[in-house]
Amino acid sequence: MSFAPVLRAEWLKIRTLRSLCGALLAVFAATTAFSAIAGVSETSDPEFDPLFMALSGVAPGQIAAISFGAMAVSSELHGGGLRLTFAAVPQRGRWFAAKVTAIAVPALLVGLLTAFVALVVARAGLGEAASGLTVEEQLRGVVGGGTYLMLMALFAAGLAALLRSGVATLSLLIPFILVVSFVIGDAAGTVTDFLPDRAGQVVLHQTYDGTLGPWSGLAVTALWTAAALLAGAWSVRRRDA
Repeated sequence: MSFAPVLRAEWLKIRTLRSLCGALLAVFAATTAFSAIAGVSETSDPEFDPLFMALSGVAPGQIAAISFGAMAVSSELHGGGLRLTFAAVPQRGRWFAAKVTAIAVPALLVGLLTAFVALVVARAGLGEAASGLTVEEQLRGVVGGGTYLMLMALFAAGLAALLRSGVATLSLLIPFILVVSFVIGDAAGTVTDFLPDRAGQVVLHQTYDGTLGPWSGLAVTALWTAAALLAGAWSVRRRDA
């Protein structure tokens, strides 16, 4: 079977599973809601970063993106669904490539729309506080934020394929992001700059003084994602359905 019909089948699965559509809706809702709240909050921080404040909703929104990627893969593991899929598409690598593509495209489109709306809503609340943002910085934030959300969804998809469990993937990733990066991160030194979430979120900042820049940070996240997808592809090809 060629790639196109496999991709169409995987896209049909994504589009018709309510839980996956709900996860994408949650990406939009959580990100824009938290950005709107941040936009109307007052701050006296001398290091106030209006771009990061406007896009701060990406941090909680990524939890929904991770859930989308993990559930899109783990949904195949229930009720012998993976066996039926491999019976229809014996080329496991082709199926996994189609699955990844079917996850990446809607995640990117929703991520870009979400980042744009979050920026517009938060800027309305920030008012003059955001007047110093340039068009280039805002464009970088929107494109980078949408790309980051897509990469985190794919990172979760790769881990779900490796672990063969959406629950295990969420149990690993969500505490990692919420605890390791934000609680332990500041005390652990510059090594945490290279964690997938910390590196990718540099692109959301107007100014950045760390080891990585906006695009090099996204590149680090992309490398983490590529490693997870390669591990997931290995698991799909080598392990029993």
